[in-house]
Amino acid sequence: MKALIIAVIFTLTANVTWLGDFSEAKQEASKSHKLILINFSGSDWCGPCIRERKEILENDAFTKYASDHLILVRADFPRQKKNQLSKEQTKRNELLADKYNPDGKFPYTLLVDDQGKVLKDWDGFPNESPEQFVNQVNAFANK
Repeated sequence: MKALIIAVIFTLTANVTWLGDFSEAKQEASKSHKLILINFSGSDWCGPCIRERKEILENDAFTKYASDHLILVRADFPRQKKNQLSKEQTKRNELLADKYNPDGKFPYTLLVDDQGKVLKDWDGFPNESPEQFVNQVNAFANK
């Protein structure tokens, strides 16, 4: 019975993958005709980043929408030694930040098309419900 309940919960939970390679994300977005959501985060030191991840980006309303409509990219900049990324991932994140987040804002979230053109940005914690956030993203997806 426990296994059945766990299987049902797992099935009902949307499965989303956060990529670390923007080039890969653009290719996938082009093939699937989806938009890309880029999230710049300081996962182990930035309180608003942690709050955004927990309250919005990991919320069922967002993950269900994102699994069908978005390619997700996280550019994380952790500070604690135990959370350090590989040199290759760090370099990819720095290059992405040079292009889209040169002022080093955290959290900073962007919605871009498959060519990398910025459609919408959220500077800081989006002070809205997950459903409102999804509605904002969806307005661009339907254009």
